[in-house]
Amino acid sequence: MSDIPLHSLRRNKSRANYIPINDSDSPQVIPTMPIRSNITIATSSSSRQNLRAGKRKERYADDPEEQAGPLGQEEFEDQFEVEDDAPGRPQLPTPKLKKQTRAPVKDNSRTIPFKPPDKFQTRFPANIVRNQKYNAFTFLPIVFYEQFKFFFNLYFLLVALSQFIPALKIGYIVTYIAPLAFVLTVTMGKEAYDDYKRHLRDREANSQKYLILDCLPDESSALARDDAYLHTRSVPSSALRVGDLIHLEKNQRVPADLVLLHTSDSSGTCFIRTDQLDGETDWKLRVAVPECQKLEEAALAQLDAEIYADCPIKDIHTFIGTFTLNHPPQVDGSLVSAPLVSPLTVENVLWANTVLAAGSAVGMVVYTGAETRAVMNTSHPETKVGLLDLEINRLAKILCAVTFALSIVLVALNGFRGLWYIYVFRFLILFSSIIPISLRVNLDMGKTVYAHQIMNDNEISDTIVRTSTLPEELGRIEYLLSDKTGTLTQNEMEMKKLHMGTMSYGFDSMDEVAHQLEVAFGAGDHGHMRQTSLSTGAQLATRGRRDMSSRVRDVVLSLALCHNVTPVTNDDGTVTYQASSPDEVAIVTWTQSVGLTLVFRDRTRIDLRTPSGVIISFDVLDIFPFTSESKRMGIVVRDRQTGEITFLQKGADVVMAKIVQRNDWLEEETGNMAREGLRTLVMARKRLGSQLYKDFKAQHHEASVKLEGRNEAMAAVVAEYLEHDLELLGLTGVEDKLQDEVKSTLELLRNAGIKIWMLTGDKIETARCIAISTKLVARNQYIHEIAKLKTSDQVRDQLAFLQSKLDCCLVIDGESLQLCLNLFKNEFIEIATKLSAVVACRCSPTQKADVARLIRNHTKKRVCCIGDGGNDVSMIQAADVGVGIVGKEGKQASLAADFSVTQFSFLTKLLLWHGRNSYRRSAKLAQFVIHRGLIISIMQAVFSAIFYFAPIALYQGWLMVGYATLYTMAPVFSLVLDRDVNEDLALLYPELYKELTKGRALSYKTFFQWLMISLYQGAAIMIMSLVLFENEFLHIVSISFTALILNELIMVALEITTWHLYMVISEVVTFLLYVISIAFLPEYFDTSFVVSLVFAWKLAVLVTISALPLYFIKLIHSRIAPAASSKLL
Repeated sequence: MSDIPLHSLRRNKSRANYIPINDSDSPQVIPTMPIRSNITIATSSSSRQNLRAGKRKERYADDPEEQAGPLGQEEFEDQFEVEDDAPGRPQLPTPKLKKQTRAPVKDNSRTIPFKPPDKFQTRFPANIVRNQKYNAFTFLPIVFYEQFKFFFNLYFLLVALSQFIPALKIGYIVTYIAPLAFVLTVTMGKEAYDDYKRHLRDREANSQKYLILDCLPDESSALARDDAYLHTRSVPSSALRVGDLIHLEKNQRVPADLVLLHTSDSSGTCFIRTDQLDGETDWKLRVAVPECQKLEEAALAQLDAEIYADCPIKDIHTFIGTFTLNHPPQVDGSLVSAPLVSPLTVENVLWANTVLAAGSAVGMVVYTGAETRAVMNTSHPETKVGLLDLEINRLAKILCAVTFALSIVLVALNGFRGLWYIYVFRFLILFSSIIPISLRVNLDMGKTVYAHQIMNDNEISDTIVRTSTLPEELGRIEYLLSDKTGTLTQNEMEMKKLHMGTMSYGFDSMDEVAHQLEVAFGAGDHGHMRQTSLSTGAQLATRGRRDMSSRVRDVVLSLALCHNVTPVTNDDGTVTYQASSPDEVAIVTWTQSVGLTLVFRDRTRIDLRTPSGVIISFDVLDIFPFTSESKRMGIVVRDRQTGEITFLQKGADVVMAKIVQRNDWLEEETGNMAREGLRTLVMARKRLGSQLYKDFKAQHHEASVKLEGRNEAMAAVVAEYLEHDLELLGLTGVEDKLQDEVKSTLELLRNAGIKIWMLTGDKIETARCIAISTKLVARNQYIHEIAKLKTSDQVRDQLAFLQSKLDCCLVIDGESLQLCLNLFKNEFIEIATKLSAVVACRCSPTQKADVARLIRNHTKKRVCCIGDGGNDVSMIQAADVGVGIVGKEGKQASLAADFSVTQFSFLTKLLLWHGRNSYRRSAKLAQFVIHRGLIISIMQAVFSAIFYFAPIALYQGWLMVGYATLYTMAPVFSLVLDRDVNEDLALLYPELYKELTKGRALSYKTFFQWLMISLYQGAAIMIMSLVLFENEFLHIVSISFTALILNELIMVALEITTWHLYMVISEVVTFLLYVISIAFLPEYFDTSFVVSLVFAWKLAVLVTISALPLYFIKLIHSRIAPAASSKLL
């Protein structure tokens, strides 16, 4: 979008600091192929470059610094030295140039000569792939920053460091240092391992070998100059530079952005696979520069020519460049005086990360490294942090404030006596268990358990958790952004229906079509055109059948001819069909299945084999390719046997309905097929007389050489002569096979309250069909299309309409989407996020990522992105949770994602079951660990308040170490196995998921509930043991600590919804361990007192007072306000 004005500006100014020479002063050769008007500038600048070559060396002889020029400046004479002009070339007067100030804007366009000097090549980025997050120097600083930017970890660090100050030292120093060191070591080890794996992948990509074409240096000998021969050298991908000529073989990855110069196919074409760039698995046709295709590969390295390439931009569908041949070949014995300039478009370019699908090719590197389209459309991954972690971080700040307030209050009650500030710090450290470091350890271990459960779930086999810090996020998703091709669909097309007005053939009756075709082609003298017949009695009886056969033959023959499909023979002798559209391949494959086979195709001829085995040939006279504007594709063919010329056209029903003859069934049938999710194409034809075709050809040629309004003039001629009153032959319905269980998955997710967006690089028509067939759009839901918006007024009108119709599904193209985001970003996102479904088409990888970030930033909700190709990596990395599918397009998306699955339908269980459990369990675990720390701190506070506000520890040494580990850890951690509903219910009632997205499992409300519980229980246990029972300090410690441990075991039991065997074992074993440990800790426990009956009944009273009220409150709450899930049990 933003590139449009830039391109138009380029026409008004000369490149670099040149002043354009008037066309009258610079003779040019107009190539036989028409050149756009904007090419004249490139031509004149190229002429100037050659005319002034003789003075370049003198000008820079004494000023090497000026010769070098700033990096990327586009002054041709700065870039390289060119030999003096050939003596035979006419010299034109050189215009005097005024000294102009350099433009402050860096111009990255470049004019690249064949055989460029080193000085020129080193100005551009190195061709290195680098996906690492760290290097040896930045690893520790970045990892430490990522960890300690969280208040939680910073607090633990400060507490641990305080223990090195003698005045603040309380208990064993190892109890403060060890947990923090453990957490940091695990985190750093994981980050280092992940980054090392990235480094290995980068090294593999950078070290792939490629052949560079070289020629012998001109200085070596006179013989070498005359008979320079081709020789190649092998270099790693990272050593490639702008201007290198690269030889590529079949199935080789394109290492940098190349202009295609030569292919092994004599027609100068080759096929590439672009699935890692735009996500589409169909092969794309690319065309070599015609002037280079005529030469041998050996001659390319010696060519005196140059390529101009515009500034690198993100748009993979746009390329502006020219090819200039400085010494064109002689025409009729005379030397052509001026350079020959040809325009270069995107069909002449191979982007990096695409793969050569067939044959071999030679290309010149024009962009490397960071300037390639693939890298420009890739964003660097950021460290993802879960919402639960952020919420706990906020709670930690509240707890810290509570701790600080408690310390100040206790010192204040003591009248700020003595070294009160030291006492404040000692109290802070005494109460540090309020924010327990074991919380980080428990949560990280919990995440590991969840990841293990996900990866070992047989129903979603081969699922991999690549980011183990995010499983809880799966339970909070509100927006799902999905790719189309390979994610929702298999990208396998199949012809399902053929409708011919009075007859309709479904998928199960195609053998009838084959039979009719056999009858038609078998009738008479191996002919394939209709033979006139006398109306004898026997023939009259079969005329109805013969008419049906001929109609079937007409439509099948037309479908077998009207396309851009090329048969490609593989190494094993099998033949596959290749085309830029999988729809066309599906139709040609279908014609083969019914008996009419495409056996040969080039730019001028098509050969078909009939059911009887006869080869019939047609000359291709004209092709009118499919465009998103025209929505139709036409071809003019001449039957070699009869000489009959026919114009065949197929296209979308919306445009074809106006072109074909009147009929009463087309509109109704296209509607029926569209509702079935089929992609419809209308097939029509028109027979042309030889004189009519001659008139058309003359007019069309006249229009094709116009420089202004050429496309419009050519379209007008086609409309006038060909595109009216076409005979309607039939209607085809092609199905794009969906991934398994896509419909039910999308329905479940929608019922779970998740809003679904489909972002695709495909056409609007295709995306609309898939949205219907996947049930992304509800039956009879209005679909609003926005396409080709150009002005702010148009955008404003569309947004106003959407605002009034929020129940519709929006389908928008990438160009209009970009305009909306540039002009009315906030308004567009505000409206779009309220819609039930959005489909964005023709999206670049960067646009997908931008949409994900916008939704995240605007709504503050959790966004999940799912895709399967290299073009989805940016989107996956920009999401809160990225899911990659391992599919036909490789593992690039899977490797970049947080979770890797093998099919889209696994998303249901991943979110509705594993996401639910992970979030609820972690929320319960976090609050229980905080409760465990709070209760002991409250007891400490009560103890200190009663004993003259002295900052003395109630429980020291092994008791404190054991409390957070041996005595409570296993039962508390067993909460990661709890579940509130069983799996079947979670998947049967997806509405339960809506509750999770509200974040009620861990909120300020639940936090303060636990705060009150801890306050009550801590105070109850401590006050009861002090006031009612014991005077001896040792007895107070033993009875209060035992009551505390029993209270925690009972609280865990009260929190459990569904018991698991491990939970029972952990409770029993922990209790036994505590009982046994009493015997080994005589400094804390008086054994004779512990085994007495007095101890037993006092302990029973303490535990009853602390735990029983909580049991009754929970029971009453479950009756009055039961959880949504409990209503289903």
